[in-house]
Amino acid sequence: MSTSRYNRGFLSGFDMSVRVRFAPSPTGHLHIGGARTALFNWLLARKEGGTFILRIEDTDVKRSSPEMVEDILEGLQWLGLDWDEEPYYQSQRFEIYRSIAGQLLETEAAYRCFCSPELLESKKQRARAEELEWRYDRSCRKLSEEEIQEHLKAEDPFVVRFKVPHKQKVHFEDLVYGPIDVETENIEDFVLLRSDTTPTFHLCVVTDDSQMNISHVVRGADHLPNTSKHVLLYQALDEPVPFYVHLPLILGTDKKRLSKRHGATSVLEYKKQGFLPAALKNYLVRLGWSPSDDQEIFTEEELIQGFDIGRINKANALFDPQKLEWMNGQYVSTATPEELAPEVKSLLKEEKLWDEAWEDKGRDYFLGILELLKSRAKKLTDFVDMGRPFFSDKFEYEPKAIRKNLSFEDPAEAANLVAALEELSGAYRKLEVFNLENIEKILREVGERHSLKAGKFMGAIRVALTGSTASPGLFDVIVTLGKDKTLERLGKVPSLLQ
Repeated sequence: MSTSRYNRGFLSGFDMSVRVRFAPSPTGHLHIGGARTALFNWLLARKEGGTFILRIEDTDVKRSSPEMVEDILEGLQWLGLDWDEEPYYQSQRFEIYRSIAGQLLETEAAYRCFCSPELLESKKQRARAEELEWRYDRSCRKLSEEEIQEHLKAEDPFVVRFKVPHKQKVHFEDLVYGPIDVETENIEDFVLLRSDTTPTFHLCVVTDDSQMNISHVVRGADHLPNTSKHVLLYQALDEPVPFYVHLPLILGTDKKRLSKRHGATSVLEYKKQGFLPAALKNYLVRLGWSPSDDQEIFTEEELIQGFDIGRINKANALFDPQKLEWMNGQYVSTATPEELAPEVKSLLKEEKLWDEAWEDKGRDYFLGILELLKSRAKKLTDFVDMGRPFFSDKFEYEPKAIRKNLSFEDPAEAANLVAALEELSGAYRKLEVFNLENIEKILREVGERHSLKAGKFMGAIRVALTGSTASPGLFDVIVTLGKDKTLERLGKVPSLLQ
């Protein structure tokens, strides 16, 4: 076919509106590769003022489930990838596909194949034995009308196969991989309808993309081998061929296709792990697409305005969890406590650490903790882990921290520390203005009076307040905890001494 068959315009100045679709199969969770495909479709639609539709490809009734549909919808919603029309479900369109198959039979672009599974398997085995590549031998394509009617009269089961033209070249343009030509001798007569009349992927996708006026088919490069078949179907149906945009595969750092062994692949699993949707979306867009400069972090509007199909790479993309975590940390550090609050609240509820008072009179305390921790957090779950001493009095004292800061061979040294802490507590108790300047001044003066090195004294206080040697600045911790909680925890030091 010639390139003039592509009558939908080109990359800019489209002569019709852009309509794209994300078409997941609900046989599994929404994974990283699917989310990247959805994002690229969504960005193209938003960039061109077009339409982004969601089509659930649930023709595999046995393996599809409502739970997986919900997972897909929830994952897209969490990422902020809103669709423009009510979702389409292929399981509700079976009669349409059967009608199209019937149309192809009438125009002799398809034929009935009565070969039994057993016969086909024996032919495959024979080909393997002879070390030949198996491809359907088109034997039923040669049946006479009389033979066909005999099979039908006997109610022999059959599939409907597409009649691939002999000795032709299928040409299509891919906006990433360029012009592609496939000889029809390398394409077998593929099945359109199975013997139970359920439609195959090829028939469904071409029927839907045609009837839904899809202008660009944006999908993974693993679908490239299917495209020549789909172009033949468009030709047989006398329908215009959409633009094809095949996205590079996503590989793990070991250069193998991304899978569970590389960590979480489900989008909602990243939500559970504490990633922000904006950060994941920003990271995903860089898996196979390059901006015109070295910019790493984008606002949503910058992503939309900067997105360009022409900058999608052919090379496979590498998924680097550490880079994603870094990017998430950038988003966390620049977010306001109010922006972080809903997500952290949800995580605290799961851990049974949430206090309803933090929605009211304790709101400033809660937001103060988020402000204190956000420069150190890479994921939202870090607020739970690092923030436990702030959110609860039930937290663990790290044995290593106690050994380093609250362990003494000389009893006199331990007694001196206890005396210093008692003096510090007394001075703090009398403070009317419990602020950074005052608490630091008093702490340093008490330490000097007891001849305690600043590092040792402050280390002991840090462990007493947080259970750890690693925390935000000590004086910020003291101010955030407040006078009462600080005094209460300092009073526990004698019981922690070793």
